Amino acid sequence: MRFTEDLKARVAKAQKKIVLPETSSPRVLKAAERVLAEGFARIVLVGKLEQIKKDAAKYQIDLTGVEVIDPATYYRMDELCAYFAKRREKKGMTPEKAYEVMVNNYTFFAAGLVALGEADGVVSGAITTSADVIRAGLQVVGPRPGNKTVSSAFILLTNTPQYGDNGILVLGDCGVIPDPTAEQLADIACICVERAERTVQMLRPRVAFLSYSTMGSGAGESVDKVRQAVQILKDRGVEFDFDGEMQADAALVPEVGERKAPGSKVAGHANVLIFPNLDAANIGYKMVQRFANATALGPLVQGLAKPILDLSRGCSTEDVVDVVAVCCSDAITTDIMKKQAAHPFEG
Repeated sequence: MRFTEDLKARVAKAQKKIVLPETSSPRVLKAAERVLAEGFARIVLVGKLEQIKKDAAKYQIDLTGVEVIDPATYYRMDELCAYFAKRREKKGMTPEKAYEVMVNNYTFFAAGLVALGEADGVVSGAITTSADVIRAGLQVVGPRPGNKTVSSAFILLTNTPQYGDNGILVLGDCGVIPDPTAEQLADIACICVERAERTVQMLRPRVAFLSYSTMGSGAGESVDKVRQAVQILKDRGVEFDFDGEMQADAALVPEVGERKAPGSKVAGHANVLIFPNLDAANIGYKMVQRFANATALGPLVQGLAKPILDLSRGCSTEDVVDVVAVCCSDAITTDIMKKQAAHPFEG
């Protein structure tokens, strides 16, 4: 798809180093081969070199140029274990316990490489649960300074250019918070807009807070929560367009939006969709993905200090490659934000 090709071209100059820890998966090894062939990122694989070579030969995968790090022989393991023990000392973590985690859990180890600055990001989740990937991100890297809500987004690439931003939608939160509060919904909207602007390069994100009600047509606790989230954004004075509560057809279809929410800047033209809970979000994206043959990139964890991105366990090799490109983009964004924080009056 053009979006992913453009994204790869944008990130290629930076040559970010991305860790793929799930080296027992042929999909991941094939994705590493693809990334190396396309040349838009550097790849680090976690595991034992001989086993990775054996598996690569078995599946006829060329991993020439890949870097392999074995936790058992990693030269900074003592430093990594001391760092992780310090982060988790209130939970009873010791350097000895940290070693057991790092040498046995490759996703935690990969996050540790990013924490130490040995790599720029992690992509995991092809065979690891989302909960484990997010746990690694939270425990090893931690949330972005000043950020209270770690959530996730999907970039949905459809073949229906009349919807969203030329067929592209950003959906949140589809993978992390089961039942977000109104405050969390507002936070999710803000960070999804950041995702839309920086990764997708949407010029004008329009956020719809989804519900089974449109502008008072229904009532209930979940509707009230969505309305509260809208009010929170109004109070914050954010600069992007948002509206709600609204049903999905009112958010996406112009004629329905005009009828159900006349005068709304968002109704019928939404390109960022905020779901009221994880049930609706997860079911919704998977149905669109399968019925519309759409590409769903994610769940892209957001709000961490450094990029630790998740995959759906149903992902293809191509999905892994595309999320590596997104991870590179997130790493570039992390660098920009770090520089801005260090020099707030420059530029």
